[in-house]
Amino acid sequence: MSSEYTPPTSPLDIVHSDHALLVVNKPSGLLSVPGRGEHLADCLLTRVQGAFPEALLVHRLDRDTSGLMVFAMSPAAQKNLGQQFEKRQVKKTYVARVWGHLEPKVGTVDLPLIVDWPNRPKQMVDHENGKPAITDWRVMKYDGPTTRVRLMPKTGRSHQLRVHMLSQGHPILGDPFYAEGEARKAPRLMLHAEALRLNHPETGHGVSFRSKAPF
Repeated sequence: MSSEYTPPTSPLDIVHSDHALLVVNKPSGLLSVPGRGEHLADCLLTRVQGAFPEALLVHRLDRDTSGLMVFAMSPAAQKNLGQQFEKRQVKKTYVARVWGHLEPKVGTVDLPLIVDWPNRPKQMVDHENGKPAITDWRVMKYDGPTTRVRLMPKTGRSHQLRVHMLSQGHPILGDPFYAEGEARKAPRLMLHAEALRLNHPETGHGVSFRSKAPF
């Protein structure tokens, strides 16, 4: 992570709020949780808790990824939602723009990942020691020298979508860790958490939330 941290100052974008569940649209460039040091204290969690003091963290997104993040409004809801994420019951869909023409139009990446210790926080494929990581993809359209693609992770490893797309030869545009040359020149990381489907922690009924990609 670069030492320059100038998070966006946009107001909270609340997608859904009830007494068990809060869904917020995180802007790109804002940490999900505080980093180490006072200069990394500003994050979505502290902003959310400023407006909803009872809100509790359930999962996180990378700083440069935008899109839907879920918070629990009680310890019981936090436990329930945490178990849904842990058991892979939450269906997540991302939109990304990647460099090059991704082919075929539908596919799956099944490559285990592990932290690249000398180059933290980067991750890398490791068939011997990596943790299982699976991502389905579906091409939406080709746009000049790039591809707009939907990504459906089956697992939730750190940097999973970024490394999996890189492994196919198609880094996500604007990725400060994995993209190079023209692919890196985008104004932001072109990765957005577009849709979430989960079971409401109180009713058990399936609920879905969407947030249109801002790119």
